[in-house]
Amino acid sequence: MRQVHVVGAGRAGRSLARALNDSGWPTPVLFGRHDDPAGIGEGADIVIIATPDAAISGVSESLPVRSDVVVAHLAGSQGLDVVRRHPRHGAVHPLVALPDEVTGARRLRGAWFAVAGDPAVEEIVVALDGRSFTVDDDARARYHAAAVVASNHVVALLGQAERIAGSVGVPFEALLHLVRGTLDNVDELGPAAALTGPAARGDEATIRHHLEAIGDDERPLYELLATEARRLAGRGREADRPGPGGK
Repeated sequence: MRQVHVVGAGRAGRSLARALNDSGWPTPVLFGRHDDPAGIGEGADIVIIATPDAAISGVSESLPVRSDVVVAHLAGSQGLDVVRRHPRHGAVHPLVALPDEVTGARRLRGAWFAVAGDPAVEEIVVALDGRSFTVDDDARARYHAAAVVASNHVVALLGQAERIAGSVGVPFEALLHLVRGTLDNVDELGPAAALTGPAARGDEATIRHHLEAIGDDERPLYELLATEARRLAGRGREADRPGPGGK
């Protein structure tokens, strides 16, 4: 098992360090912004940069590591160019939300990872009982956009559901039960076949009723997502039907 140094003591860096330690690897050395960088890479086989994306290139440039040390980053949107100055370089992006160190470490076990570069990064995936896929540099931004839609945008959408439900006294837990069943359907059937509701069946009257009932500040997002639901259902042309008040 390789010795790992993790540069960046935020949620991602701490989660990875804890997960690797829990998996039986030699205790990773974690470097925060106030630690002396002189020791980074000393005695290490792999250095993982877990800083914010914009800082990766600068950190990589400053690392005083041997040429045989693998330098990799955790960013989803960045390619290999930000670490390419090192002869051995790679990327290993965990496709999982890491809200805090303890939860993050638990979720990293068995997670999916987007990998690129030096094969040594696969050892991290294997150590965490994970699965991996390769994403080339020219596809990283599109890959990361998909990840943001699947995670962050879903959370934003649930925020709207919570607001609308809360306005009529419906407990959010009831909606979460619905969401979990919906995700199971998507897993079993795929998005298009799992789609139900008014847009799927072409019930534009119900959609107009919803738009009339919800607040003005909630209407644009609902309209946008109704259009996307029509698109998924193969009813794209119906997106031009009049909204509330014939508009």
